[in-house]
Amino acid sequence: MPPQGGRAAEMQAGASLPISPARMSDTMKVLSDDSFEGRAPGTPGEEKTVAWLIAQYKALGLEPGGEKGGWTQQVPMIRTKPMLSGTIGARTGNRSQSFVQLRDICLMTRQDTDRIQIKDAPMVFVGYGVSAPERGWDDFKGVDLRGKIAVMLVNDPDFEAQPGEPVSGRFGGKAMTYYGRWTYKYEEAARRGAVGALIIHDTPGASYPWSTVVAPHGEIYDNVQDADAPKPVPLQGWLEGDAATRLFQQAGLDLAKLRVAARSPDFRPVSLKKTRFSVDVPVERQHLTSQNVIGRITGARYPDETVMFGAHWDAFGKTVRPDGQVEIRHGAIDDGSGVAAVLEIARAFKAEPKPARTVMFASWTGEERGLLGSLWYTQHPLAPLEKTAANLTMDVLQMAGPARNAFIIGPGQDTLQDDFAKAALEQGRQTQPEAMPERGAFYRADHLPFARVGVPVLAVMDMAGAFDLLNGGTQAGARWLKDYMVCYHQPCDAWSASWDVRGAAQDAAAVWKVGQMVANSHDWPTWKPGSEFAAMRAKSAASRGAP
Repeated sequence: MPPQGGRAAEMQAGASLPISPARMSDTMKVLSDDSFEGRAPGTPGEEKTVAWLIAQYKALGLEPGGEKGGWTQQVPMIRTKPMLSGTIGARTGNRSQSFVQLRDICLMTRQDTDRIQIKDAPMVFVGYGVSAPERGWDDFKGVDLRGKIAVMLVNDPDFEAQPGEPVSGRFGGKAMTYYGRWTYKYEEAARRGAVGALIIHDTPGASYPWSTVVAPHGEIYDNVQDADAPKPVPLQGWLEGDAATRLFQQAGLDLAKLRVAARSPDFRPVSLKKTRFSVDVPVERQHLTSQNVIGRITGARYPDETVMFGAHWDAFGKTVRPDGQVEIRHGAIDDGSGVAAVLEIARAFKAEPKPARTVMFASWTGEERGLLGSLWYTQHPLAPLEKTAANLTMDVLQMAGPARNAFIIGPGQDTLQDDFAKAALEQGRQTQPEAMPERGAFYRADHLPFARVGVPVLAVMDMAGAFDLLNGGTQAGARWLKDYMVCYHQPCDAWSASWDVRGAAQDAAAVWKVGQMVANSHDWPTWKPGSEFAAMRAKSAASRGAP
């Protein structure tokens, strides 16, 4: 249906110009076709995807922005996948509990190995697995984790906190911090010498069901690291909630009570007494080289200063289920929608005079595997990061039509978010903070590696709440979000002719407006004083002529 009448309709009519919803839909249809096999890194699906993207960049008239004058940046990776054969279990005295991979537990490894073997490792419950001195929090209290399995809760220590509890507010309430992300928890366990780290799954804390955890079947990718780089924890994974409860009961512990105890700064690690964890599972492994695809428009006045737009081209690929059925997780919205937006924004820039600053358009690999392509870029940049003015990332755009509102992901971080609010207002939309900060969206997309090295970022992700749609209001917006989350990372994230892509085009147009302003100025977007990323940017201030 077309937008409703009145002033809102007049503003909405041009809200997405010069972005074409029809072309965006066509891009998503192509990328989610079965012939692309779900676009997994290191597969024939990647080869087809990269070739298609390069063809689009060339057709738009972009310059190659990759390595050695080409269109790509090579990203060396290792892929591992524990097999379903083998044994996994825990023993407490004469009592034992076996775990079935993908039903009770989801084991993974980032190490270059053909077998996970751990015998009789002690297990220690470390609460939320957080060490945050600046917040007066330490879950470890000096416990020696060397040779042990760390078992921990998902999310932040105050995610489930009740009013008046000592932790309330220390970690932003319901808003997830980086301490709540599984990546941090595995990193912290590795730093402390653990041989394994298991996160207890619960749907509210993780923000996704067990089916999403096991959807990759334990398959995991990682960037190939230098020899002197920190080593990942040998075993990482998730414990299904009921299986975790049974394990703790076997050790004479009440997991429900420990969840409450873990919300106190006085919490101390609890050993699962006389409990030993063993695993002997073969691992399928593969060394591969994946690719970021990068185009550019060289700036007319400040070519050494860069504004970057990005989205990830990868999805979860093609897998064979235990029952023998083949699944293709098409990734039409996640993140075919973002790729479509980047191509449209590139087209908009090419229709105008050259911008003052260089503008780069990146299609990242490996986002679904841990932000691997964007992380590799920040470790091996093709333009100076200290003079990268902004990274603007789009990941999951809504397909339910024009809206009266827009969401700010991780509100209060930097001035780019203020610019986005102004751009949305010009479209007749009001911005509001993300409605579900407990999902930690700000820490889950390709802008994060740039933020961690100090580059100001803008993330637009339409999983942040219910849009107030012109056709159906917030009720229809909530229905779209609920329906999409059923298909999140699943085969049903596939293109549909029924989509109203005008809402996605609205967001893309607002992001274009922000990037256009930065690209045609000599001002520098800045982090706000309370941001955890401000200090990193400050280190390179002199290179930008700042005090």
